[in-house]
Amino acid sequence: MEAVDKNGNLVKRNLSERFVEFAADVIKLGHDLNKLFEGGHVYRQLFRSSTGAGANYEESQSGESRKGFIHKLQISLKELKEPLYWLRLTKRLI
Repeated sequence: MEAVDKNGNLVKRNLSERFVEFAADVIKLGHDLNKLFEGGHVYRQLFRSSTGAGANYEESQSGESRKGFIHKLQISLKELKEPLYWLRLTKRLI
């Protein structure tokens, strides 16, 4: 996968790095959200849901079979849907 850096240069990033970057961005956003929402419920849900997909992707890389590998990738994809909900909710609340 290619992306553009701050200087406009194309850079390649693998999926594992992109999962880490996504989780880190959500955690940074979460620090601000935690101040806005009493109790931090939205932040905790967003934090939890945004880090699970990357962990499952990493686990898929050591799958014992093709079937196990595909299953873990499917779990990662499914887990990416939950943070979308929390991000949409956050957008409406800010």
